[in-house]
Amino acid sequence: MGSINAQERKEMADEYKIEQLIDREVYVGGKLVGTVRGQRFNPRPDHVRSLRLDVMPEVADEYMRKPAFSAPLAKELIHSLQPDGTIRISKSMRELQRRWRNTIRIEEGLYAPDEMLGRAVMDNDSNEIGTVVDLQKVKRTFKGAVVKLLPRVSSRMGLPEEIMIPVDQFSKTTARLDEVILSSTLERVVALTSYAKLNGLEVEE
Repeated sequence: MGSINAQERKEMADEYKIEQLIDREVYVGGKLVGTVRGQRFNPRPDHVRSLRLDVMPEVADEYMRKPAFSAPLAKELIHSLQPDGTIRISKSMRELQRRWRNTIRIEEGLYAPDEMLGRAVMDNDSNEIGTVVDLQKVKRTFKGAVVKLLPRVSSRMGLPEEIMIPVDQFSKTTARLDEVILSSTLERVVALTSYAKLNGLEVEE
């Protein structure tokens, strides 16, 4: 029997409904990595390529730069559902580690790019300001989220249609509303030195 190629594995993963995967333990070889807790609520399949995983503390300690309680698990890595109800994935822990490095941290969780694109961005007073359209790396690490501002917001503040917001200014996400929330107002964010540097503005010494 031939090995399963990447496309076949992706199609296999797409066949699994979240209801089949929720609360199942995930293993790499004989190592328990964590438990599936859900996925993002978004109608676009390309924005829901990852599951949310509650990560075992010892795994987080060993394979993350800074331990996080939750992290993404790419659906394409799912190899099979076992008779005992567990999920086996097709790659090594090193591959999971590599993917976890390709994330941003919000609160105590790591988020993959597909989990961020298309999210509504809210300020800390629950006012919508725009939508995440891209993530930007600086020295191989995601530092900025490209946000397309609502026209009324860009007009009111005299900002371009798209700006880069430092990812460390995000305080939390909401699951069912598919939002990411700033820790302050947009006015405070655009006054930051880190904002100025990301957006190519002159910084006063």
